[in-house]
Amino acid sequence: MVKKIEKDLARFRQIVKGAIRRDLKKYITRGELIGRRGKELVSIPVPQIEIPRFRFGPQQMGGVGQGDGEEGTPIGVDADGQAGGQAGDQPGEHLREVEISIEELAEILGEELELPRIQPRGKHEIISTREKYSAIRRTGPESLRHFKRTFREALKRQLVSQNYDFKNPVIVPIREDVRYKSWKETRLPETNAVIFYIMDVSGSMGDEQKEIVRIESFWIDAWLRAHYQGLQTRYIVHDAVAYEVDRDTFFHLRENGGTIISSAYKLCAKILEKEYSADEWNIYFFQFSDGDNWGEADNSECVRILREHLLPRCNLFGYGQVKSHYGSGEYLDYLEEHLGDDERLVLSQIDSKEDILDSIKTFLGKGY
Repeated sequence: MVKKIEKDLARFRQIVKGAIRRDLKKYITRGELIGRRGKELVSIPVPQIEIPRFRFGPQQMGGVGQGDGEEGTPIGVDADGQAGGQAGDQPGEHLREVEISIEELAEILGEELELPRIQPRGKHEIISTREKYSAIRRTGPESLRHFKRTFREALKRQLVSQNYDFKNPVIVPIREDVRYKSWKETRLPETNAVIFYIMDVSGSMGDEQKEIVRIESFWIDAWLRAHYQGLQTRYIVHDAVAYEVDRDTFFHLRENGGTIISSAYKLCAKILEKEYSADEWNIYFFQFSDGDNWGEADNSECVRILREHLLPRCNLFGYGQVKSHYGSGEYLDYLEEHLGDDERLVLSQIDSKEDILDSIKTFLGKGY
C-alpha cells in the first residue's frame, strides 16, 4: 500500500511539473512569487488537474444524493418544488494550488531552457565538515539506540551460548548487546561563488525596468545556488556615484540623478581586491542598465576597467540592457564593438518581461 501511494504521489508531482512547464513563462515572470523566497515553498495555482471525486456505482444511480427522492426527481429544488437556479451546460475549470520548492522551479527552468550544469573553474576548494550518522558504538544516549543492531548482537550472543530456543524464539538483549548510532565527520570540498548584481538607478530607470531586473536576478540567483554550496551575493547600485546596498534597498531604491557606469566598476574592483581572491572564488557579475551612460569618455573608462580588472578575474560578466523610453541604449553596442570577442562577456537585450527567459538562457547557456 505504501509503495502504491508513493508511486501515485510521484505521478502527481510529474503531472504538476508538466503543467508548470506548459506555462513556465507565466510563473517565472510573476513578481509576487519572489516575495515568498524566505519560506522556500511557494503555492502555484495549476489548472487542468482533475480533482478526485466520488462516483456512484451501477446499482446506486437512484435518489438525489441526500434524503428521500424518486427516480427522475431533479436536483436543487426547494420544498415547494421550485428550482433554485438555472443549470449550466459547460464543465468548470478546476484550479488546484500545489506547493513546490524554489529549487524545483529552478530545476524546471534549467530543463526547459536546456541550461547546462555550471562547471566551476578549477580554483582552490573550500573544505567543510559534515556530520553523518553512519557509525555504531557501544555507548551513547538512549535516543540514538540502534534497535536492529542491538537485537542482532543479542541473537548472536544467544546462538553462540546455545541459549536460543528455536521453538520459543525470544530474544532478550542485555547491557553488552546494546548498540548506538554515532556520527562520522567527513571533509567535503565546496566550490564557493560570489555574485555581484549591478543596477543603474538613474532617472531613466523606472519601476517597470527595476521589476524586470528583480525577477531576472532572482532566477539567476536560484539557478546558481543549485550549483554552489557557498554562494555570496553583493548588490551595487549607481547613478553618478556607486555604493553597496542590501537586497531590499537594491530593488526598492527610487531613481534619480545622472549615470556614470564606471563608478560601479571601480567599486566592484575594489571589493574584489580586498575580499575575493580569484584563486578561491568563482565570480559572477550581472549588470542591468538602460544603456544611457555619461559620454564617450566614461564608456572608454568602463572598457578599460573591464579589460584590466574585472573580466580577467570572473567566470562571467553578463550585461542586460533593459529598454527604457528615456535611455539612449548605446552602451550595449559600445561593449559589443570593443569587447565582443571576449567570451566571458555576455550581452542581452531585455525589452519586456517576455524576454526574461531568453535573457537567462543567454547569460547561463554556456555553463560558465
